[in-house]
Amino acid sequence: QVQLVQSGGGLVETGGSLRLSCEASGLTFSMYSMGWFRQGPRKEREFVGAISWDGGTTYYPDSVKDRFTVSRDNVKKMVYLQMNSLKPEATAVYYCAASKKYEQIRAVGDYTHWGQGTQVTDPS
Repeated sequence: QVQLVQSGGGLVETGGSLRLSCEASGLTFSMYSMGWFRQGPRKEREFVGAISWDGGTTYYPDSVKDRFTVSRDNVKKMVYLQMNSLKPEATAVYYCAASKKYEQIRAVGDYTHWGQGTQVTDPS
């Protein structure tokens, strides 16, 4: 059974930083691209970053480029989302997800397995 277990959410003020983690089990992790999405209140799920199987390629939307970084450790079966210079719209539930695709991995439909979600909230 595939499981993606997330950790690291919480309160963070505008301009702050936070790192989210996602631990995978039940799949050959090194054969999956991994992505991160977020869903704010009354909004659709939005792509915020992804990384290819081997970590060689990363993808970001313009809205978070140069502020968010996705990384992975294939030995530990972990993927991370480092978020810096957070903006108010960062308040959302963040999800990690796994995809068998190597590229074109920006859409919700590109992913087959999802984490449980973790809340990130700007308290201001």
